[in-house]
Amino acid sequence: MALAAAMIAVASLVLFSVMSCSCHAVGGGGGGRLPPTLTRQYYEAGGQKISGAGGVPAKVQYETRYFTQRLDHFNAAPASYGTFQQRYLVNATFWGGKAAPVFVYAGNEGDVELFTNNTGFMWDVAPRFRAMLVFIEHRYYGQSMPFGGSKEAAYSNASATGYLTSTQAIADFAELILSLKANLTAPAAPVVVFGGSYGGMLAAWMRMKYPHIVMGAVASSAPILGFYGLSDPYSFYNVVSNDFKNESEHCYDVLRSSWKELDEALATDQGRARLNHTFNMCKGNVDAIPNLLENALVYVAMTDYPTPSSFLTSLPAYPVREICRAIDHPSSGKDTLSLVKDVMTIYYNNTGELACFGGGGDEDPYGMFAGWNWQACTEMILTMSYGVSNSSIFPPDPFNFTDILAGCRDYTGLPPRPYWIEAHFGGFDIGNVLKRSASNIIFFNGLRDPWSSGGVLKSISESIIALVEPQGAHHVDLRFSSKEDPDWLVQVRRKEMRIIARWLRQYYSDEAISS
Repeated sequence: MALAAAMIAVASLVLFSVMSCSCHAVGGGGGGRLPPTLTRQYYEAGGQKISGAGGVPAKVQYETRYFTQRLDHFNAAPASYGTFQQRYLVNATFWGGKAAPVFVYAGNEGDVELFTNNTGFMWDVAPRFRAMLVFIEHRYYGQSMPFGGSKEAAYSNASATGYLTSTQAIADFAELILSLKANLTAPAAPVVVFGGSYGGMLAAWMRMKYPHIVMGAVASSAPILGFYGLSDPYSFYNVVSNDFKNESEHCYDVLRSSWKELDEALATDQGRARLNHTFNMCKGNVDAIPNLLENALVYVAMTDYPTPSSFLTSLPAYPVREICRAIDHPSSGKDTLSLVKDVMTIYYNNTGELACFGGGGDEDPYGMFAGWNWQACTEMILTMSYGVSNSSIFPPDPFNFTDILAGCRDYTGLPPRPYWIEAHFGGFDIGNVLKRSASNIIFFNGLRDPWSSGGVLKSISESIIALVEPQGAHHVDLRFSSKEDPDWLVQVRRKEMRIIARWLRQYYSDEAISS
């Protein structure tokens, strides 16, 4: 079975998501995989949409505003002077005034409300720092569409979509922040930028490129070293596999063997009938089962949080452990297909609301696929997540850089730029480079998160600090706090607050401002 199902509508980081799987192929065939993101689609259940959206805490209140943003910050050609309306969300409830900090979230590849409602750390600490909260939507996502606000126009051709780049995005953030501070008559207000996953990459890069605008960055689960030549191309799926193997060797073995049994069942009418009976697939779409299984395993590893969560879907605490418990202590049957069904139930139907398993619908509820597919094939070519080794729980898929680039060129019609991010933001010899040129960045990584293998895992200086937690998952530090949080997570957040407080004290001292 080909792990990466070929399709024109390629899947996507959040980073890092899926169409119906976490790693479809680029183009019509032979292309490499695109990295998963943290945005996933809804699945249909007898006409009822089931999503992972849980209740939003009452403290999450904001005003929606729009900023007239320039289309192109780096060119004087007439077309560059075009503008679009960029959405941003503001909460000034706790703001202490013109010298008090402004905490900015660097919007990811999706609707900004998704990240606003789930970045609990910023909401939890804003009162302590008397901070204003600002969540900026990334261009070409959500409602922040160039070319008249129309998604169809923004993605109509390469000439229109070509303004979707990471460099344009952080320039957007810079312009908006400067305008906001001017309108507040608060030129001295210190700005700290936060981000998780792709947003964490943008936060770190913004501090590097615009240190005169943001005085610090919290970059959580930011794989800035996930590009070609900087990390092992097999590392992402190796971490996913090790998460399950470390939980249970038997669990690991069952998952590795499941693909062969699924292939064999899909190859015959009798096998397909058995699959439909076992899994109760919506509309009998049994061909979607392998992709749905892979999606579940990847995202369970990414979001292996120590408390129940509802960011992507409703999940129990430590879902990797729960999946292995379901395999090691089966409730419905000991055959492999029954075990796979139990695994999928934990990820897709933990609440018991689904009447049947989804067949991989084509919805894009957070508006990310078109944008991220473009970015992942032009400049954000995170090769760390393209190869699958022979020891993986997934079928092997050798890394082939040439095929990846060819597939991306087929998809966009343009030559990809796999080395541009490293040239523009750096990457090689990152420790010495940042030691000489940067400051005030926190890099958090949880080692159970597969993206951690592309992250900064060692502190670089007294102010560029790596917080590494062996039990941590994808930007778990940015989630809302809970009384069930383990002590290690409580300590991580306390460290981050102390570091931010130190940055602010130094800033106020340097600027001779009474804090």
